Formats: sequence, C-alpha cells, structure tokens
Amino acid sequence: MRNAAAASGAAIAPVANVRNVGNASNVRNASDISNAGTGAAGVPEVKPTSGGSYGRASVPLNMTRPVPPAPEAGKREGGDARPPGGGAAAATSDGDRLVEAAPVRKSRIKLVSVLSVVILLALVAAVGLVVRPGPVDGWLGAEAESSPSVAPPSPDPTPTPVLAAAEAGGATPDTAAVQEALDPLVNSSVLGNEVHVSVLDAATSTSLYAKNAEVPTTPASTTKLLTAAAALAARGPAYRLTTRVVAGENPGEVVIIGAGDPTMSVDKNQLFPGAARLDKLAELVKNALGGTAATRVFVDMSLYEGPETATGWGSSDIGDGQVARIQPFMTNGGRIEPVHNDFGGDPRYSNPANAAGKLFAEYLGVTASVKAGTAPKLAESTGASAAPGASAPAETGWTPGKELGKVDSPPLVQIVDWMLQQSDNVLAEAVARQVPLAAGKVASFDSTAEAMIAKLKELGLPAEEANLYDGSGLSRHNGISPNMLVQTLALAANGSNADLSALFNGLPVAGWSGTLRTRFVTPSPNQSAQGIVRAKTGTLSGVNTLAGVLITKDGRVLVFAIMAVGGASAIAARAGLDKIAARLVACGC
Repeated sequence: MRNAAAASGAAIAPVANVRNVGNASNVRNASDISNAGTGAAGVPEVKPTSGGSYGRASVPLNMTRPVPPAPEAGKREGGDARPPGGGAAAATSDGDRLVEAAPVRKSRIKLVSVLSVVILLALVAAVGLVVRPGPVDGWLGAEAESSPSVAPPSPDPTPTPVLAAAEAGGATPDTAAVQEALDPLVNSSVLGNEVHVSVLDAATSTSLYAKNAEVPTTPASTTKLLTAAAALAARGPAYRLTTRVVAGENPGEVVIIGAGDPTMSVDKNQLFPGAARLDKLAELVKNALGGTAATRVFVDMSLYEGPETATGWGSSDIGDGQVARIQPFMTNGGRIEPVHNDFGGDPRYSNPANAAGKLFAEYLGVTASVKAGTAPKLAESTGASAAPGASAPAETGWTPGKELGKVDSPPLVQIVDWMLQQSDNVLAEAVARQVPLAAGKVASFDSTAEAMIAKLKELGLPAEEANLYDGSGLSRHNGISPNMLVQTLALAANGSNADLSALFNGLPVAGWSGTLRTRFVTPSPNQSAQGIVRAKTGTLSGVNTLAGVLITKDGRVLVFAIMAVGGASAIAARAGLDKIAARLVACGC
C-alpha cells in the first residue's frame, strides 16, 4: 500500500527511436531445494532455440492481423508478443513460381555465372553475410560465433526511425474539440461500464481530456510503466546484475549467489540476446577450482525475502505460464525452454532456482543433490579480520567465500526494454525489486511496493493515486489512476530526467513491435496510427488498458492512459482502445 505531487511539464524532447531489440515460502539454509516443488528428480532438457533479434529496421504497414485465440476467463496478459526474430523464408516476387528460361549459349551462361559470383562477393563485402539492425549487436555485446577470415564488414546500417520526431511549434489542441472527438469512443459499450481516461499535452502539461482521471482502477500490465520509471530512477539505465559463485565451507563445495537476474541464459540459445550464460559461469568456476573437483552446489537465495507469489495473483498464473515463483536465481525467466509465445503463457519450472542449480551442477560434473545455503563471508582486504562465523582457510589452501567466477546481466535499461516489449511478468518483478535493494532495504513484495511508491513520490509524481501489490500488474489488488500514468510518461518525455527517458525505447509500437505488433489493423482508420503510437498494453479478465505517447498530425506530443473495466470481449475492447489513440493521432483539434 502505498503513494505522491503533480509532475512538471517542460518543453518536450523528441522521443528516441526504437532500439531493435498460490504463495510458497522461500527455501533457506541446508534444506534440499530439490524437494521444494519440482516434482521430479531431474531437470527437463532445454532444447536449442534461436534467440532472434528484436525489431525491424523499417516499418511496413501492417495490413493483416493474425487472429489470436479468444482469451479464456481468468487469463492474464503473459507478455504476449515477442517481436519477430526471423526464420521464415521470404517469398519470391513471382510467388515462388519457377519460370523456365529459354535456351542460351554456354558462353553466355558462363559469363552470367561469373558476373553473379562477382556481384554476390561485392554485396557480401559491402554489408556482411548477416545484416542486423544497427544498435543491437554492438550495444548488447553479442559474441561472434567464429572469427572472420576476411576484412571486417562495414558498420551495420542505422535503422530507419519508427516514431516520428516531434516538430517544433504547432498549437496546443483545443480541449473542447478533443472532448467532442473522443466522447463517442470513450462511451462505447465495447469498453465496458467503467472507463478512466486522461490525455495530456506533454509540452505544456495541459489536460486535454479527463474522465475519472484521478480515480485509481485496475491497471493490469500498465503497472510496468511505474516499475520501469522507479527502477531506472533508483539504479540508472547502465546498472548490471552480477551473479557470483564463491567457495563453500568445505573443499569442492561451491555456492552460487542469486543476484536477481532473470534473463540469464543456460547456453548460447538465448531468449534474451547478450544475457549472462550459465555455461560460461561454470567454465570460470572450473578454471578457478584448478585441481579441486567440485563436490556439491549450494544456491544462496537470501537476496529476496517473504512469499514468492503476490497477493492478488490467480491460483493458475504459474501453472498457465504467466509467471514463475519469484526467486533471485533462475534462467530464461523461469522458462523450461528459451521460448516466448506471442499468445498464452510459457511453461515454467515449478522451482526455477532448483532447476537452474541442477543445470549448473551438471556443467560442473556434480551429481550430488543441489541444496539451499548461505555463502560464507570473506574478509575484503589482506590483513582484515575474518567476518564473524567465517571458517579459516583450510590447510589445502581452500578459502571459504573466495570468488570463483561471476557474470553480468545486460544493462538494466535493456532488461526494462524486454520487460515492456514482451510484457514479461517475471522480469517486471525482478526489475521492481531493484528499487528497495538500491535503498538498502529487504526485497519482498511488500517492501518493493513501498519503495516504489516512495521513489515515485520523490520524483514529484502523484503517488497517492497508486496502490501496488506487485510490479507486474498481475495482481487485481493494484490500483493506479490514469493521471498517475500520464504524469509519469510526461516526466519521462519532457527531457528533465534522462534516466526516465530511456523507458520509451522499450514501449511497443503500434503495428510494429511487442504487444502492439498485431494491433491497430481493424477498422482501417486505426492503421493511420501504426508506427506513431508507442504504448504499454494491459489485459486481465474484464480489464483492458493502454497507456503511452503519440504524435498528432499537427506534430504535438500527447501522453494518454485509457483504462476500461467490464468489457465482454477483450478483442473488441482492445480495438476500442486503439480507436481512441488513432483518433488522437488524426485529430486536427
């Protein structure tokens, strides 16, 4: 439970281009965590899956939308759209129909063949074998699969802009005209019997439209906007999560310390490109052990405290793959395979820390069961007294608490991008817990909610209009007002806080990426907003929300939040939300 003062609205800075891109208690100490809910002695095999790149370098108009299955009662938004990563073969211009050529002389055939090879080699030299969207590869530090045998290719091309930059000038839209344009859409029956709306001119902080604007309602996954803002303000975009392994109390025992990095990959088959890798960490540990064989793996999960599921989560959320138990050590967000499904949930381990611990033990050649435990303390400098309770170095030279290896996550801003693009609930909870940890407080659901409200209030936002129980929006106990959401977006957009401005890179773009990739298609007038609206979606049973930023045809940047409760059809309600945003884009108000 938990609360803040209106944000200022200075001159708008151009929005950045998209970068391609049931409660269970924690297990502690020396109990066997393999008995904490896995239900199986082994770990399901993680099958190789291509990670894919996030986004495309240009914005084709999305004219057709795959029809998703109708949501079942009680279903949540499960991070429901991974930007396509490729893999499908492109059709030829002739519809894949082979056209038989007329006979030609052999000399001509040879000449054409030679010319084709020359042209192909020239193209390869110019752009490389694989062209990736510009910022991704270098920014994420992705590893090359092999060393080039020829001169390196020219720099990757810069992707074309997705969201148009705000133009200088242009009059602030007329409030009465905006109301006249939006009222019929806001009052549509498809949205249900309770609609909360706020529209703000970002440059002047002028309220253009308000309906129940300061009244909190169920936000669903638009909660993640507050999570992103609070975490970026608390840690900064460049912060990385470091997973460490230290020597245990006895020779051969190793302790992996959960750092709250849910993006860690098992191996090179990564769901999150550039993520830390469990197999690489195991290599570091084996090298550090030298001639000492690893005998047992312990997992230190002391970073998080309290229940592993939030108040207000449904009993089937974990079983349906919408989320996993929130633990500080896992791989691929707790997924059994590194795959994100566009619709529905992703199968998760019942005990992510145990599963990841077993995989790590397997890499080390350890056959003993994985257990929970606390990492030994180690004096930080030569000559310093050993920490209370720490064991003295063994005669063999074994030093309990000595670091054996560590790996770093991608920067926090990239994790936030993935969280927003895919609406990933596990990533959201991990990102949210960085807020209390940055303040030196324990990381539980309650302390996280309190720390987030405090940080948002510190930013000058009306945090008294927010009541949080989690960071993902799965909890139906959450309440956020549209005004709180638009004030947060306006603060991020006005250029006064560079850390907050980073959240726009991860927002899905209409008709192009993330959870908006297949939206703004029907009815046809909605297509005018494709590539223009950048927003976070939210869906629970009977709840549909949309909050983000757009640019009108007159070049004005507007921030908006639309929150509807009670709609009978989620598909119809989402189309109704899209109509409102598209109308704002087209508004000559």
